[in-house]
Amino acid sequence: MSEEVPRGTYALNSPWIQAGRLAFIALYAVTVLAALAWAFSNVRKIDPQDRAVVLHFGALDRIQNAGLLLAWPQPFEQVVLLPAADRVIERRVENLLRSDEALKADRVASFATPLSDALAGSGYLLTGDAGVVQLDVRVFYKVTDPHAFVLQGEHVLPALDRLVTRSAVALTAARDLDTILVARPELIGADNQAAERRERLRGDLVQGINARLAQLKASGQGIGIEVARVDVQSSLPEPAVSAFNAVLTASQQADKAVANARTDAEKLTQTANEQADRTLQVAHAQAGERLAKASADTATVSGLAKSSDPQTLLRLYRERLPKILGQAGSVTTVNPKDDSRLIIQGASQ
Repeated sequence: MSEEVPRGTYALNSPWIQAGRLAFIALYAVTVLAALAWAFSNVRKIDPQDRAVVLHFGALDRIQNAGLLLAWPQPFEQVVLLPAADRVIERRVENLLRSDEALKADRVASFATPLSDALAGSGYLLTGDAGVVQLDVRVFYKVTDPHAFVLQGEHVLPALDRLVTRSAVALTAARDLDTILVARPELIGADNQAAERRERLRGDLVQGINARLAQLKASGQGIGIEVARVDVQSSLPEPAVSAFNAVLTASQQADKAVANARTDAEKLTQTANEQADRTLQVAHAQAGERLAKASADTATVSGLAKSSDPQTLLRLYRERLPKILGQAGSVTTVNPKDDSRLIIQGASQ
């Protein structure tokens, strides 16, 4: 005889009931796992290069450095990861660079289709001497006030870009072009102050940015960062580079021409000095010869002038006078005691 199975027992052992029971168990397990994951969602490890800011219902509760963080799950507590206090973050300021539209327009621009004022001035800064320069600035900053940094959130980096741009504009407007970059190398040796100010460009830019950050913090609108250093790469517009190269080439050619002219002038001066020395030596020699000849010719007369013997003078006079008178065509004698007849040189007979 076969045993009869109660209808209730068959209903409990039906496939649908068993499938429903398994689905309930799986759903329960998933719910428990989800609850555990939610409960431990803010339990995490903080790396040495990071730190965590814990907000309890939106208010700053605590700051957790490297290590294990234990926090209530959201929405009770919210964890925001920030860089560590000694970690330096790099930021390139795109506002100071030439826009893509301006770069595209540069390739197709011509005299017939000039650029608009907005595109022509994009990425360029005016200097104090009406020059134009482009700055590629990279800012390295630290998070000094985590609460203010978290509070500002996504506005931190745009605010930093605007502060750097403002400081760069003010800095370039207060400087000459040669105190920002070496535009005219011939002035480097002549102006030492320009070279010193060129070396202080980065430090002055850091001071200007931090001063404006301090002003924001004093007004209650700080963004919680401090600039550690900046890297500045300055350059000139391409047309200006060509113009400066042309000017530099012309200056070099002019310097070369001046140097050649000075060399030629020095050669001419040396030649003239040599000729003057030679002429002076010849003149001295001729003067010496003439003086010696005159001394020789007048030696007898000089010797007689020094003689004190009147007889000797009278004898010489009588010896040489006939020879002198013999060379004359006619001789007229004059009585020294009678002035009735005088001989005047050049008078007609």
